[in-house]
Amino acid sequence: MNGFKTMMLLAALTALFMALGYTLGGTGGALIAFLVAAGMNLFTYWNADKIVLRMHNAKEVDAASAPQLHGLVAGLARRAGLPVPRVYLIDSPHPNAFATGRNPENAAVAATTGLLAILSREEVAAVMAHELAHVRNRDTLIMTMTATIAGAISMLANFGLFFRGNDSRGNLVAMLLAVIVAPFAAMIVQLAISRTREYGADRGAAEIHGDPRHLASALRKLAEGASRIPNPVAARNPAAAALYIVPGLGRGDSLFSTHPATENRIAELERMAGELGLHGTPPLAEPAPRRAAVPPSRRPTSALNPLRRN
Repeated sequence: MNGFKTMMLLAALTALFMALGYTLGGTGGALIAFLVAAGMNLFTYWNADKIVLRMHNAKEVDAASAPQLHGLVAGLARRAGLPVPRVYLIDSPHPNAFATGRNPENAAVAATTGLLAILSREEVAAVMAHELAHVRNRDTLIMTMTATIAGAISMLANFGLFFRGNDSRGNLVAMLLAVIVAPFAAMIVQLAISRTREYGADRGAAEIHGDPRHLASALRKLAEGASRIPNPVAARNPAAAALYIVPGLGRGDSLFSTHPATENRIAELERMAGELGLHGTPPLAEPAPRRAAVPPSRRPTSALNPLRRN
C-alpha cells in the first residue's frame, strides 16, 4: 500500500508537470513536459546515488579506512536482511546523515564528521539503522525523484513568468496557476512523502537496532546541532533537505518543513520503547570518556571517525 501511494503521488507530480506545460505551451507544451518528466525519472533512476553523493563531496570508506563505522553498518545490514551498502563519509561540521540509491543492491549510506563527533556509538548505530530502514522501504529513490520533479516544476513556472509575463493575450488566471499554484502543489506533495517516510524509517530503525531510545537520543542532539550549524548543500539546493535524518534547513515543526517535528518523532520512539519495557535513559547515551582502557566496543564516537586521530 505504501508503494502504491508513492506511485500515485509521483503520477500526480508528472500530471502537474504536464498541466503546467499545457498552460504555458498548449498541447505541444504538455507533450514536451511529459517527455521531460519521463526523461528526468529515467535519469534519476540510474544516477540518484551519484547525484546526491557528488553534491555532498562524499568520500567512500571501507573496512580498511574506517573499520568501526563500516563494521557497524555491515552488522546492521545483516540484521536487517539487506546487502551491505556502500559507506560514505562527508567532511562537514553539520551533523546529519542520509541514504541514497535506486534499490537495496545499489544503496549507499553517508554520515558527516559532525554527526560522528557528537553521538555515542549506539546513537550512531541507531542513525545508520534509520538510513537502512529507508533503503529497505525503498524510500531513497522515490525521495530523490520527487525532489527532482518538484524542482523542475518550479523552474518551468519561472520560465513561464519570464517568457510570457508581458503577453497581454495570456490568460491571467492560467498564468497565476502556472506560476504560483503548481509549484506550491508540488512542494506539498514532496513534503507529504517526506514526512510519512520519516516515521516509517524511525519504526524500522527501532526494529533493526532493538532500542528506540538510542534513536530518540540521537535525534535530540542532531536537531539541536543542525539548527546551529549551517548546511551549505541544503542552502544551495533546498530540495536536498528532504534527504536527511533531521531537517537540513531549520526545524521540522511547520507546514512547509520536509520532516515531522522532531519532538513528535521522539515522543513516538519513547512510546515504542515503553511498549518494549524499556524506560529511562539508555545506556551509553553520552560519548564514553577518552581512556585507553575503554574496550573497543565502548570507545567514543571519535573512534568511528577516520578523519579524526586519537
